[in-house]
Amino acid sequence: MNNLPKSVHIYLESNPNPNSLKFVVNDMLVPEGFSFDFPDKESAEGAPLAQELFDYPFVERVFFMSNFVTVTKKEDVEWIEIQSILKDHIRKYLESGKYVIEMYEPEAPAAEEDTETVQKIKTILEEYIRPAVEQDGGAITYHSYNDGVVRVRLQGSCSGCPSSMITLKAGIENLFRRMMPDEVKAVEAF
Repeated sequence: MNNLPKSVHIYLESNPNPNSLKFVVNDMLVPEGFSFDFPDKESAEGAPLAQELFDYPFVERVFFMSNFVTVTKKEDVEWIEIQSILKDHIRKYLESGKYVIEMYEPEAPAAEEDTETVQKIKTILEEYIRPAVEQDGGAITYHSYNDGVVRVRLQGSCSGCPSSMITLKAGIENLFRRMMPDEVKAVEAF
């Protein structure tokens, strides 16, 4: 996206998923409001940094959003063994001035008008839930609403996180049920 500064600073943040680590950079990596989730190297076409990270045998998933990269590792390796390797690789890549994402096609907005209930669901996701999920190195997006069930997509560190279903049910679902008791009965991830 932007030409990054020649001096890239990265700090690490842990998150609830013990197999994911958030590498926070001192500049935007992708356009605000966009996220890119790569569960494997094949899905990372057009994302050269992600492809390079997948060359490490311990990398299981790569996620880009705003000013951070979340890397999910395989369970059989410890962060202490690999975090410096990944941090150095990401820093050197960004200092070279290469793009994180070469080309992307923004998703077309839904053709139909949102109902008042769907608008309220999206507002709650945007204002209350998304910031907390992003802070943990992930993303959450609205998918659909039908018969009292809100379906959302979890990405980044949330994918495969042992506590993500607890967070979904105990946190997100309870929030919706408190704020929209007549409309929302359950929240599901897909």
